Amino acid sequence: MARLKEYYLEELVPVLTKQFSYKNRMEIPRLEKIVVNMGLGEAIQNIKLLDKAVEELSLIVGQKPVITKARRSIATFKLRKGMSIGCRVTLRRERMYEFFDRLVNVALPRVRDFRGISPSSFDGRGNFAMGLKEQLIFPEIDYNKVDKARGMNIVILTTAKRDDEARELLRLMGMPFRS
Repeated sequence: MARLKEYYLEELVPVLTKQFSYKNRMEIPRLEKIVVNMGLGEAIQNIKLLDKAVEELSLIVGQKPVITKARRSIATFKLRKGMSIGCRVTLRRERMYEFFDRLVNVALPRVRDFRGISPSSFDGRGNFAMGLKEQLIFPEIDYNKVDKARGMNIVILTTAKRDDEARELLRLMGMPFRS
C-alpha cells in the first residue's frame, strides 16, 4: 500500500470526520483521480515532438499516456480535426497516491522561487487544478536529454462536495498552499 494512502486511512480520516462532523464514512472526502495533461501546439509542424513528450510523461507518472486529438478544425492555427496535439494520463488507486506524494514532497520544492500554491484554484465542486511551467522539476527527467521545457496541467479530482473540504483534505495530505 502506498505510504500516503496509509497515512490518509490512519491519520486523516479521523481528523476530517471530527472537523466536518461526518456521520457516514462514505461522506469523508478522498482522492478520486489525478489527470496529467501535456498540450503541444507545436506538434502540428513537427510530430516527433509528441513522441518525446509521451516518453517524458510516461517517465514522470509511470504509466503510458494517451495521445489526444483535435476535436475540430481551426484554420487560424492550421489545425485540422483529428490531428495529434497532446497527451494525457489518468492516474487512479496506488499510482495516484504515489504520484501525489512525489509531486508534493519532491517536485514542488524544486520549483524556482516557490512560495506555495494558490488556494483559489478550486472549481466549486472540490476539484483542484494547477499548471507547471516545466517538466524538469521531476527527478525522473534527465536534464541533458531534454530538448525543450514543456509545461503540464495537473487536475486533482476529489469526492468532496465543497471547496473548503477539498482544500483541507489536500492541505492535510501535504499540499503547500500559500497563506
